[in-house]
Amino acid sequence: MQNAPLIDPFARAITYLRLSVTDRCDFRCTYCMSEAMQFLPRADLLTLEELDRLSSAFIALGVRKLRITGGEPLVRKGIMTLFQSLSRHLASGALEDLTLTTNGSQLARYADDLAACGVRRINVSLDTLDADKFAAITRWGKLGPVLDGIAAAQAAGMRVKINTVALKGVNEDELFTLTDWCAKAGHDLTFIEVMPMGEDMGDALRLGQYWPLTDLRARLAARYGMTELPLRTGGPARYVRLDATGQQIGFITPLTHNFCESCNRVRATCTGQLYMCLGQNDMADLRAPLRASSDDAALTAAIRAAIARKPKGHDFDYTRAPALAGAGAVKGQMPRHMSHTGG
Repeated sequence: MQNAPLIDPFARAITYLRLSVTDRCDFRCTYCMSEAMQFLPRADLLTLEELDRLSSAFIALGVRKLRITGGEPLVRKGIMTLFQSLSRHLASGALEDLTLTTNGSQLARYADDLAACGVRRINVSLDTLDADKFAAITRWGKLGPVLDGIAAAQAAGMRVKINTVALKGVNEDELFTLTDWCAKAGHDLTFIEVMPMGEDMGDALRLGQYWPLTDLRARLAARYGMTELPLRTGGPARYVRLDATGQQIGFITPLTHNFCESCNRVRATCTGQLYMCLGQNDMADLRAPLRASSDDAALTAAIRAAIARKPKGHDFDYTRAPALAGAGAVKGQMPRHMSHTGG
């Protein structure tokens, strides 16, 4: 039973690993991390060889989709050697999808190399098309290089999906602008509710940013017309087609519509911690068994033991927050930053 598939306590097959390769980023997005982030010592990170071995162990246990995340994955020194090595699993057929989520800042540099490694689609985080707003949201970022990177990825033959965090009072006025831009460029578009993560991200800020996608979706439906789609990609998004443009729109709604019943994914950090749920604090240390032996038996056993503890779902919930009544904390808030877990 060494290679029996990973099944959690709720009969969900775990076929999707999100692997963070670094906690570092060249942006400081307001909803993701503090401006004065204290990053991990480089010595604490798994080596690229260890990240390859960890990924390969999961693939041997039935993971079919591997997403490389960060921080910003493309700032990790030597990152293309990891993609080049992991591409062997695409060639063998053991892995169906090797992809990444990026802020786009380094895409112009790496797009051709990523495509050569078998990356066929990528997610780019982009919350605004306004240069001044972009600078304010990311603190350190510039919009121009990101747009150049998206164009380079498209030219290299990769499908681009834009991930936009819905931020009340920030990008509400760009809802239709972003939608029309994606339709014209041929990019998929997914909207994401802001999540209560980060110990220095106070409740007032989180609640002030929170724009429920029920409202956003209603605005899209009124302007474009909307048809529900039965599409399931193995991720948390639910999809519709806009009647006026024909484009596909995704909604990731951890707060207004819990998506946990179909969860098929786990998240590994750049230090080898495995989080079975983004919205829970329970984790398993995989670095110790990874480094204890060159044989994968202990690592495989640790992975199986962790999956046996995977919870039914997360606890994110603004609706139960006393803060809505003027005091108290958001229920289900996670003290770790989004960048620590890799999204």
